[in-house]
Amino acid sequence: MKRPVFFQPADGWVGDLIPFEKDGEFWLFYLHEDRSDPKPGTSWNLVTTKDLTQFEDHGVSLHHGSETELDFNAYTGSIVKDDSGVHHLFYTGQNPRNLGPDGVPLQLVMHATSTDGMRTWHKHPEHTFGAPAGYESGDWRDPFVFRDDSKNQWRMLLAARHSTGPERRRGVIAQCVSADLTTWQHTEPFWDPRRYITHECPDVFQWGGWWYMVYSEFSESFTTRYRMAKSPEGPWSVPALDSIDGRAFYASKTAERDGRRFFFGWIASKEGNTDHGPWQWAGTMSVLEARQNPDGTLGFSFAEELVESFWEDVPVSLNGALPSRLEVPDGYTALVSDEELPQQFYAKAVLDIAPNTTECGLLLRSNHDGDHSYVLRLEPKRGRLVFDRWPRAITGDAQWHVSGDVPFDVELERPCNLTPGEHTLEVIVDGDTCVAVVDHQVALSARIYDFTAGRIGVFAGEGTATLTELEIRQRTDN
Repeated sequence: MKRPVFFQPADGWVGDLIPFEKDGEFWLFYLHEDRSDPKPGTSWNLVTTKDLTQFEDHGVSLHHGSETELDFNAYTGSIVKDDSGVHHLFYTGQNPRNLGPDGVPLQLVMHATSTDGMRTWHKHPEHTFGAPAGYESGDWRDPFVFRDDSKNQWRMLLAARHSTGPERRRGVIAQCVSADLTTWQHTEPFWDPRRYITHECPDVFQWGGWWYMVYSEFSESFTTRYRMAKSPEGPWSVPALDSIDGRAFYASKTAERDGRRFFFGWIASKEGNTDHGPWQWAGTMSVLEARQNPDGTLGFSFAEELVESFWEDVPVSLNGALPSRLEVPDGYTALVSDEELPQQFYAKAVLDIAPNTTECGLLLRSNHDGDHSYVLRLEPKRGRLVFDRWPRAITGDAQWHVSGDVPFDVELERPCNLTPGEHTLEVIVDGDTCVAVVDHQVALSARIYDFTAGRIGVFAGEGTATLTELEIRQRTDN
C-alpha cells in the first residue's frame, strides 16, 4: 500500500494547524476533528515530519477540558519558546455551556507551558483572559504570539470583532503585548480593515526586507490571504494575487526551515463524500511552499521533497510522440490516454499556449473520449485557472436533462498570469484529493469524489496549444 500524500488521522480529520519547527523537524499540532454525535471536545493532536512526505502521528498533545471547564474545546493558537528554553502554548478556550452576556459562548485566551520539549503541557488557568470592552466576547480567538525585538516585547494577535458597526464588517486583528508571556495588556489593533466578518488564524513573519501577514477571512469566499509591508507596523499592501489557494484550502499557518517558508493548511472534505456536497470544516492536511518573487510577492507550489517522492514513471500514450500540437481555431479537441492512471500520481505538463487561445489544460479521471472527467482548465483570456467537472449533474434521460446552467464551482478558480508562451501545470492526485500548481506560482486544491478512476488527457479550445512535455510518476509500494 502506498503511503498517503496528504496526512489524515485514522480516527478523525485535520482542523487548524499550528506548525512549529524544532531541530529541523516540523511539529505540526492540529485541531483534531471528531464528527461523532454527541460531539466531544476538541484537543490538540500532534503529527511530526522531517521530509514533508512521511508523517508520524503522536495522537493527543494538549487535552481538552471537561464539560465544566472553560477549555472543553481547545481551539487554535500558537507556540513560542522563551530565552530559558520553556515552550509557551497559547490557545483558545471555549465551552458551549459558558455563555457571554450576548448569549454566545465565550472565547478565551488560555496558556500552557512545557519544560520537556513539548512532550507534556501544564495548563495555567489563572492566566486566562477574554475580550476587553469594545470587542465581542464570542470572537476572541486564535492567539498568535511573536517576539518584537525592536520593542523588547511579545506581541499577541487575535481574531476578533468590534462590538459595534456594520454586522459583516466588524472583523479586526486585535493585539495584546507582554514582557513576560504571562501578563498581557490590550493595545491598539494590529490591523483594522473594517471589511469582513472576521480574520481567523492570523500569522505574521519576516522574510528578507518584507513582513507578511496571513489570515483566513470569513467572507463570501472563505479564503486564506496575505498582505505585505516593510515593517510590522504596516501599512499593509495588497499584492495582485493575494490568496494562498482557493476555497478548499483553509486556515493556513506557516513555519520556516533553512530559509524556506511552508504553509500548512487543511483541504476541506465535502458532506456526503460527493462532488456536489457542501464544504465541511476540517479535512486532510496539505503543505505548500512559498517562493519569494523579486518584488516581494509570494508564489506557491509543491515542496521539492514532495515532488521527488514520486520517482517511478507511469507510461501513457497520447497518440504519438511529443511535441503534440492541438490546433482548433474555432473548435475543441482532446487527446486521451489509452491507460487508466493509478489512484495516486504526480503529473507535469508543459503547454506552449499561442496568442488568443481561449482554453487548454488537463483532463483527470477521464472516460475514453474525454466527455466525462475532471478538468484543470487554463483560460488565458480571463487570466485564470479553473477546476471543473463534466457532466456536473444528470437530471434525467433527455439531452437537456443536464445541469448545464449550473456553472463550475466559482470558489475553485484562481487568477494567474497566462501570457502567450510556455506554462507548466503540475498536479498531485491521491484518492479523493487533488492539488494543482501553475508555474510554481498559483495553487488550487479540490476534492474529487464521484469519478474514482480514469485516464488522463490534454485539450485545447478555440486556439492552439502545444504539449511539449508530459511526465507522470507514482510512488513505489512501501
